[in-house]
Amino acid sequence: MINIPRDILTRFQAMLVKRAVPTAQHSYYKKWLRFYLDFCFKYEMKDSNKESLTQFIAELRKKNQTSDQQEQAAHAISLYYQLLRTSGKTVSQGNTKPNKGGIRSAETAKKVVPSPSEASPQQGKSRSDNFSGTASFHWNKALADLSAEIKTRHYSPKTLKAYSIWAKKFQGFTRNKAPELLSSADVKEFLTYLAVKRNVAASTQNQAFNALLFFFRHVLRKDFGDHTDNVRAKRKLYIPVVLSREEIDAVIAKLPYPYDLIAKLLYGCGLRLFECMNLRINSFNFNTGVLTIHDGKGKKDRTVPLPETLMPELKAHLERVKKLHQKDLDIGYNGAFMFSLIENKYKNCAKELVWQWFFPAKQLTKVAGSNEIRRSHLHHTHVQKAIKKAVREAQLLKRATAHTFRHSFASHLLQANYDIRTIQKLLGHSDVRTTMIYTHTIKSRTFKEARSPLDF
Repeated sequence: MINIPRDILTRFQAMLVKRAVPTAQHSYYKKWLRFYLDFCFKYEMKDSNKESLTQFIAELRKKNQTSDQQEQAAHAISLYYQLLRTSGKTVSQGNTKPNKGGIRSAETAKKVVPSPSEASPQQGKSRSDNFSGTASFHWNKALADLSAEIKTRHYSPKTLKAYSIWAKKFQGFTRNKAPELLSSADVKEFLTYLAVKRNVAASTQNQAFNALLFFFRHVLRKDFGDHTDNVRAKRKLYIPVVLSREEIDAVIAKLPYPYDLIAKLLYGCGLRLFECMNLRINSFNFNTGVLTIHDGKGKKDRTVPLPETLMPELKAHLERVKKLHQKDLDIGYNGAFMFSLIENKYKNCAKELVWQWFFPAKQLTKVAGSNEIRRSHLHHTHVQKAIKKAVREAQLLKRATAHTFRHSFASHLLQANYDIRTIQKLLGHSDVRTTMIYTHTIKSRTFKEARSPLDF
């Protein structure tokens, strides 16, 4: 880690005050200066050469830093240049040996951040002190590479968010240890900490394991190691909550429009909530009575039959969507939010009726950084809150959520003697063992059912 001389740091602080930089931004200005000096040290550039600033800003642009952050960094470095002109003292980055400016060697820099086993109790209380310098710069690059690897594979945004969170937690646990120094021993210690100290659920620990496996293999390009002997939380059998048909009707009766229609689709077609929200008009084939779910879980498509009793309500809702779409066209909106780069291929598809959301948001959205006004789909949190309120008003004695309708769909089909493979296909499960969990939600079909001794 670059050790900025105390007198230069003091003068830089005075320069910030002199130039009326808000006090709340001083820490950010110092951070940019450290990152800049680390950058010059890494690529053997002179910190007094303005050409290095140009390349530094270009590097920030590659890391997807915002324009405001780039401007703030450039302003911080320009103040540093002014400081150099008045003091005549530079922090040379042209070698890896310690000099009068206080720069540590490359070997010493790697030893600045202790491993968890070497850290003292006092060091453990102030982990944030280590989150600066070269290690933080390399971690920022590693996190950016993690994001790029996930996006390249077209994983869902939720996967990106979860894996990034676990990578940052791992960074904090190792006290900002340089990514190139991480080993399978660090992973083992982290997973043991989650299982033993934090006592996390098995699903949480498995998610952390998968996130770090991806991080090591595809970002660090290092051997993840064998972790079969790790302490792992045991995953218990989960039996989902299932509502009866009477309970489902009671909840739907308490739901206002359009949430009642959404609940009917969740139960009638066995949809996940995000699949229902992502439905577009072209997903419905009313002539054949088929609903096509695009980009479901695992980016898989599937088809399910549309409930015949729901056809009139769906068509009436479609007419409302058509009228709303016409109003949007009249005010000159830029269309619905589209996926990937489909608009590059079909220029006006965002404004076409077939691409509109079947459950559009109530308000238009102004796209940040542009003058575009677009329409998004109804947010899933609104549906969740509406269902929670309806369940409470229906006074159910079960904990029901939006996903409970999907569980009820599968259980009721199984109860009606549908084949387990058919149900697997309708639900979009990759493995039939996932579908088999619903066999625990219905009564046994064996000749002699299990009974309570009280009923003998």
